[in-house]
Amino acid sequence: MATILHIDTSTDVCSVAVSEDGRVICDDYDDSGLNHAERLGSFVDEALSFADSHAIPLDAVAVSCGPGSYTGLRIGVSMAKGVCYARSLKLVAVPTLQLMCVPVLLREAVADDSALLCPMIDARRMEVYAALYDRSLRTVRETGADIVDGLTYKQWLDERPVYFFGNGARKCMEAINHPNAHFIEGIRPLAKWMMPLAERRWLNSQFEDVAYFVPFYLKDFVAKMPRNPLI
Repeated sequence: MATILHIDTSTDVCSVAVSEDGRVICDDYDDSGLNHAERLGSFVDEALSFADSHAIPLDAVAVSCGPGSYTGLRIGVSMAKGVCYARSLKLVAVPTLQLMCVPVLLREAVADDSALLCPMIDARRMEVYAALYDRSLRTVRETGADIVDGLTYKQWLDERPVYFFGNGARKCMEAINHPNAHFIEGIRPLAKWMMPLAERRWLNSQFEDVAYFVPFYLKDFVAKMPRNPLI
């Protein structure tokens, strides 16, 4: 087992947690909007101070690595790298969509063993970042940017129940009209849910290169001109 600092900034929630030997010992989050650059530093300082004041040596930093907000991912990964450099720690990357499945499984919200999990992150309009997993978190369909309509997930819905959740699922409820479609509300990526996935990667020595690791953006960043540019 390990002591791990967890960081998630992949969506509009900024969150930090510390886990020790398979249990979360402190966590904090801010869901007031995309102000990660302001909040993350103080959250990390508080988490590190907590660990230091209790003489708890850190082994690694785990960061939610995407897909998600381009700016949010850059902020989170930059902070994780900085802590790793400063304290000579290992870096662990946790896929954001897998992270979102953890609270669903812990709540036992999915009763059918054959059901699939479909976490969704809002990517504007009717597009979402999504993947399909079984209950063991084995990948059934790789992560993709989906434009959602009634046929997008039909081939899986025709076979078995599919549970949709995340801020992207909220806008898809009317488009996905199928008897095997189920929606779970209130699921969002939080640093404290990273613990079991980060622990597994730690035990399997699945570490990232601190110098060269980059988040999984899925789509290239496109800069937009402001509506009323100053001339």
